[in-house]
Amino acid sequence: MSSSTPIRYSKSDYIETDTGNKVAKSCHIKGPSNIVLGGKTIIQPGVMIRGDLRRAGGSGPAVVIAVGKYCVMGENSVIRPPCKTYKGVFSYYPMKIGDYVSIGSNSIVEAASIGNGVEIGKNCIIGPLTIIKDNARIADNSIVGPGTIIPSLGEWGGSPARPTVTLPESTPELIEAKAKAYYARFQPE
Repeated sequence: MSSSTPIRYSKSDYIETDTGNKVAKSCHIKGPSNIVLGGKTIIQPGVMIRGDLRRAGGSGPAVVIAVGKYCVMGENSVIRPPCKTYKGVFSYYPMKIGDYVSIGSNSIVEAASIGNGVEIGKNCIIGPLTIIKDNARIADNSIVGPGTIIPSLGEWGGSPARPTVTLPESTPELIEAKAKAYYARFQPE
C-alpha cells in the first residue's frame, strides 16, 4: 500500500470532533471529563481509555489522561493511568501522551509519560509508571517492565524489553511526517 493510498472507514462508525479527533463509536471511554485529546487523534474500534481511574480525594474534574495531537490508538488497545501503592495507600497517577504517538493494536499501556513521536508496536505491554522519552520505538510483542525509562531515539524489543538499536537523528521529522500522512489518509468512505 503506498503512503498516499486512502485508509477508508465508515463515517457512521466514527464521531469527528471540532478539533479533528476521530473516535470510533465502538471504543470504550470511561471518565471522559478527565481525558484531554489534543486534536487530530484517531481512536480505533475496541480501544478502552480509563479516565475514570484517578487519585481518590480529588475534588472536581482532573486531567487523568492527556493525549497530544496526531496520535493513533490501535484497535483493542487499553490506555489506563499508572498506579502504585505507597505507604499502604493505593493511588492512580496522571498519564501524559505526547504528539505524534502511535499505539499498536492489542497493546496495554500504563505509562506515566510517553514523549513526542513514540511508536509502540502491536501486542505490547507497557508497565505502570514507565517513562518513554521522545522518538523512541517499542517493537511488536514487547513487554516493558514497571518503572522502566526508555531513552530518546532508542528502539527496544523483547520480553522483557531491552535496547536493540539507536534510531537515527532524522527520526523526529520522519515520525511527524508519518503521523500527519496517516491522519490525512484516514478518510470516510
